[in-house]
Amino acid sequence: MAQSYARVFAKAADMVAPHLVKAVRAGPGVKALDLCCGHGNVTSGLVQAGALTTGLDFSPAMLCLARAAAPQARIVEGDAMALDFDDASFDAVTIGFGMPHVPDPPRVVAEARRVLRPGGRLAFSVWCGPDVDTALGYVFGAIGQHGAPYISLPPGPGANDYADPAIAFPVLEAAGFTDCLQSTVASKWEVDDPGAPYDFFLNGTARGGALLRPQPPENAAAIRAAVVAKVLEKHGRGPQWDVPIPAVVTVAVAV
Repeated sequence: MAQSYARVFAKAADMVAPHLVKAVRAGPGVKALDLCCGHGNVTSGLVQAGALTTGLDFSPAMLCLARAAAPQARIVEGDAMALDFDDASFDAVTIGFGMPHVPDPPRVVAEARRVLRPGGRLAFSVWCGPDVDTALGYVFGAIGQHGAPYISLPPGPGANDYADPAIAFPVLEAAGFTDCLQSTVASKWEVDDPGAPYDFFLNGTARGGALLRPQPPENAAAIRAAVVAKVLEKHGRGPQWDVPIPAVVTVAVAV
């Protein structure tokens, strides 16, 4: 799954990484922590900007990829909700699409604030929800319509909760952040198969894949067919498609 995510799904995430690097003002001498670093695309961007970079994730498979992507960074295994770093030890913290994958996002935000010096910057990205035109909406809409009703996800934060300022900003402010801002990045996939978004979620995501992989064959075929139909409806007959999967980047400053 880690390999598939890095190879195909993350082509959209890679478009967002430079926005996170820019948002935290990474540069020479900046001490940066990339939480939930995954395969290391943001970590690598921080290193390229000149930052003294640490990447952290809980997945050994992802950490292997991060070490290859950013050999100059310090890459460590750890828990984003209980960081083994001193208070005020970083100038910048990034979280690239990690918020929906932690049990308690407010704890992650609080830990990010603890390890940031006053004036340090936090930036995190979250995929937009289905209220906008997005492959995420195509896939999860198809699951809702055609998925087996007995297959569900374990408890966890909503996939798009922290794209909503009404949720994100109060959590940030309670943790000791100010100057909260959001912007949207028009990330996308360029594909030559209108069913590719289904395949990307099936093979390259934890929670989406957990809904898709157990589907009976007839349900899986119906879900993929619905994704194909939606891509053709929204983006023409091909033979190539630009499929949007936009993201929201949230930035805040430690008080």
